[in-house]
Amino acid sequence: MKSLVVSQLAPDFAGTGLQDLPLPEPKPGEVRVAVKAASLNFPDLLMTEGKYQLKPELPFTLGMELAGVVDAVGEGVTELKPGDEVAGGSRIGAFSQFIAMPAAGLRKKPAALSFAEASAYGAAYLTAYVSLVIRGHLQPGETLLVHGASGGVGMAAVEVGKLLGATVIATSASDEKLKVVKARGADHVLNVTRGFREEVKALTGGRGADVIFDPVGGDVFDESVRCIAFDGRLLIIGFTSGRIPSVSVNMPLIKGFSVVGVRAGEYGRQFPEKGRENQEAIWKWAEEGKVKPCIYAEVPLADWRAAFDMMRSREVVGKVVLLP
Repeated sequence: MKSLVVSQLAPDFAGTGLQDLPLPEPKPGEVRVAVKAASLNFPDLLMTEGKYQLKPELPFTLGMELAGVVDAVGEGVTELKPGDEVAGGSRIGAFSQFIAMPAAGLRKKPAALSFAEASAYGAAYLTAYVSLVIRGHLQPGETLLVHGASGGVGMAAVEVGKLLGATVIATSASDEKLKVVKARGADHVLNVTRGFREEVKALTGGRGADVIFDPVGGDVFDESVRCIAFDGRLLIIGFTSGRIPSVSVNMPLIKGFSVVGVRAGEYGRQFPEKGRENQEAIWKWAEEGKVKPCIYAEVPLADWRAAFDMMRSREVVGKVVLLP
């Protein structure tokens, strides 16, 4: 089977390439899935250089999210059977024609989602849900400011914010991308290259945003602390800008806001029962057709480099999916 393997940590994906690997056999509690689609996430790029917090032992197969068809089941697996259409996550291994993984990491694919959409769903919408519902306590009528709104996670946050009854202000560095975000439901869109602090204040009657969803960091974070409401929640999702910012603690004191870190997957590992509840909530939305990922491109696994270059160049609006 063909798999996208990192053999060496190196810049410009120099240590990454397709390899022929033996078909994996499912262990007890595992299933083997014929992968139909696997979505690309920013951490996949970071992992090729060892710049992500998860650092698997070399060599390893990339890929965190997938959808496909159960091909074989290991001992003790009763909830899934060969032929079932499934979707789920594995911290590595998804960019392959087949994967053997714990059955607990998979669920039946909602009929409302294609394989590509299902592969792009879990991580983005779980991050948005844990951020806004669990950590951010977003309430109906509040104002949500979403940075990086044209990415897969940002777009999910826009959709979830609207489902929760918030007024959503979305930002990006591209007017063209913002047109897509606006069409996906954002109430207001702002181009961060022209600044956003004064516009956010104007849109909120001078109060500022109640909740700020920030996967960008850097200058965007610095400006965010200037337009957050009293008792606001500034959610730290990541640092795609490349700069990890800092804040003088007198700012949260004076303005009465909280800086809250979000690691959605780790939250579920620390609190398994709550993690299962969060998963049930987001997949129920998908089954009901309330939310759906925006797919920018579907790329054959053989052309993986083109997909990675799309992500690295930040041209993507929504998600890129590899087709093994």
